[in-house]
Amino acid sequence: MTENTRNIGIMAHIDAGKTTTTERILYYTGKSHRIGEVDDGAATMDWMVQEQNRGITITSAATTTYWNDHGINIIDTPGHVDFTAEVERSLRVLDGAVAIFCAVGGVEPQSETVWRQANTYEVPRIAYINKMDRTGADFFGVVREIREKLKANAVPVALPIGRENSFSGTIDLVKMRELHWNAQDAGKTISEHPIRDELQDLAREHREKLLDAVSTYSDEITELILEEKDVPEELVYNVLREQTLAQTIVPVYVGASLRNIGVQPLLDSVIRLLPSPTDLPPIVGHHPKKETEVEVHRTEDGQAVAMVFKIQTDREAGNLCFVRVYQGFLKSGVATFNHNQGKRERINRIFRMHANRTEQVDRLVAGEIGVVVGFKLAQTGDTIGSEGFPVVLERMHFPEPVISVAIEPRTMSERDRLKDVLGLLTREDPTFFWKEDSDTGELVISGMGELHLDVLVTRVVDDYNVKAKVGNPQVTYRETILNETEHREVFHKVLAGKDNHAELTLRVMPRKRGDGNCFKSLLSPDKLPEPFASAAERGITGAFASGISWGYPTIDIGVELIDAVWSELTATEFAFEACGAIAFDNACRAAEAVLLEPVMKVTVLVPQEFMGEVINGITTRGGVVHAVESRPGVEQIIAEAPLKKMFGYSTALRSATQGRGNYAMEFSHFARETAR
Repeated sequence: MTENTRNIGIMAHIDAGKTTTTERILYYTGKSHRIGEVDDGAATMDWMVQEQNRGITITSAATTTYWNDHGINIIDTPGHVDFTAEVERSLRVLDGAVAIFCAVGGVEPQSETVWRQANTYEVPRIAYINKMDRTGADFFGVVREIREKLKANAVPVALPIGRENSFSGTIDLVKMRELHWNAQDAGKTISEHPIRDELQDLAREHREKLLDAVSTYSDEITELILEEKDVPEELVYNVLREQTLAQTIVPVYVGASLRNIGVQPLLDSVIRLLPSPTDLPPIVGHHPKKETEVEVHRTEDGQAVAMVFKIQTDREAGNLCFVRVYQGFLKSGVATFNHNQGKRERINRIFRMHANRTEQVDRLVAGEIGVVVGFKLAQTGDTIGSEGFPVVLERMHFPEPVISVAIEPRTMSERDRLKDVLGLLTREDPTFFWKEDSDTGELVISGMGELHLDVLVTRVVDDYNVKAKVGNPQVTYRETILNETEHREVFHKVLAGKDNHAELTLRVMPRKRGDGNCFKSLLSPDKLPEPFASAAERGITGAFASGISWGYPTIDIGVELIDAVWSELTATEFAFEACGAIAFDNACRAAEAVLLEPVMKVTVLVPQEFMGEVINGITTRGGVVHAVESRPGVEQIIAEAPLKKMFGYSTALRSATQGRGNYAMEFSHFARETAR
């Protein structure tokens, strides 16, 4: 029954307590019999050896658990910005999310990034302010930051009792009761008490704010308030649920997961406030051949439609394809159709995942998440389902890699094995690329950051036993143009005694930074027949990736095909494709090609006494400081700096701050290269 299913993600900045909270959820729902701790390297959801060694989440782990007769599919996503693709593909298939914030750190850089990603996919959210037992915890300060920085209507539904060492429980503002957790049984037993006298005023004030927020969307609640009557709990929750789904309200809960406080009310709120698959509108897909929209209804009856949102390689089973079923059902032992690849594939087995353990099932129905074994061609983002219901769901969009390193096997005999392993990792991770340099023959891998590449190289060496060494990190540049220009290209070549002739005139122009490349043909089919027009487009769009003067991919260039000459005797698709590629290169050279470098957004948290030295360190690396904000015990410096000058910054920061500085760095934009 999909009305009793919740597909949720746990998302937040690194170290906000996502995995710790998920461990408590698994413990209280009976999925695990003991609580695994991240600090001990024993967290159930951090099952990769590297995750346990580094104490961070790298891959999004999926698990199914049950609470109050509801099935909850949970995806614990990474918090580190280098693994943003894991967050992106998880949010694409979720129905709701729990955003966790640290009561000390508040809205941190990656919190903003994942919040923007959730906005893109219109995912309803509830907020959970964790670590209320930490020194410097400030519940109301974090609520204020959620409103100001994330522009969200954060409405507390629970309040903390005390803070830091004195944090002892929460106040439920709907029931108007105090909740306390029994430390002897790891928080399994919760006791309710009337609100003590000294907390009555605070509780009443925020109860009124809660009712004020929901009454905006309910005439019934407004009338009850005006008549000074009690507002029923059920009515408050009904309006909260409606507005959470409409994303006009973000309910806020509070706790300290490490001390086993606050997790069960959070679980209750997942059931009460976040959507089931049937609560959401149909998904709009596209017909793979026609330019028409297709509605996918979230029901079990109807033809199967599912999306592959993640691929993981298993040595024994082959590709594990994580799928979300939107319509109909998938059954093991039968064939299904991959609409993106245009091929049939067989479902050998279906599993439900519990972190790294599995439970075999016969089928997955609409609203469920599981793993299919047997697909050989599937890629991340592919739509699979019934051949008789052709539909392609919107593909996921991943950021381009900005950092590269050369990787070489220690012996030439291992070179082919290394290439095979890099191919496997590329299928798993859409933000990881590799290529063989045509001039030097060296293998170059590219990713989202130093940590991302370090993790992947460790997997090559440890998981696949390929002895390899890596060079120093290199920046992945981009090329673009400064001017608009027109260019006419004539291509003529004799192959096997046959003339191949094509003439094209292109107009190229710079586009706004971030708009991407764009091709448009202004020619009608009688001016240039469709096969030749398609060949010209293939040549031009294929040349986007090979660069203009330096061999780096091009960005933000608009291309218009404005004229063409062809003859029935000499025109071939080969000629028009080759002519398109050469015309694009020559037109861009005439339009003044320039090199762009990646500029990173850098956020540094540092004690006040080291602030001057840290700001000086950023500016000497070519960075620009945009803002400094005071936090409890630390200063937050927000800056931008060119990536090429930020290599090794973690070591420099540690030595400048006696190991007390902390920083996060994410790609911001490409800009004209500064002097080398």
